[in-house]
Amino acid sequence: MSDAATAISPANDEIEEQTETSGSTGESGGGDAQDVGGVAGQRLRSFIERIERLEEEKTAFAEDIKEVYAEAKGVGFDAKTMRKIIGLRKLDTEKRREADELLTLYKSAIGMF
Repeated sequence: MSDAATAISPANDEIEEQTETSGSTGESGGGDAQDVGGVAGQRLRSFIERIERLEEEKTAFAEDIKEVYAEAKGVGFDAKTMRKIIGLRKLDTEKRREADELLTLYKSAIGMF
């Protein structure tokens, strides 16, 4: 084996070991991750798979929230108003006060008071 082939061989062995241990998830976009064009394939795959799992959890949480709103509606609460309150609670006190004042001003301007 030439010196050039010997120098290349360890790198190829490392790639083979990485791809054998990482394997394919069976998900779409299968195949083994590898470093290409300066992009760390295995690390990128790891980020993508984490995001996919979080997206699945987000979907499950959204379904749970929908069920809670339905339950609240079932006992007589207005879900639309509850959503507004939750949105307002996300704002800090000063931002909430400014929004309330602006709403009051706009209502006055169009004769709603």
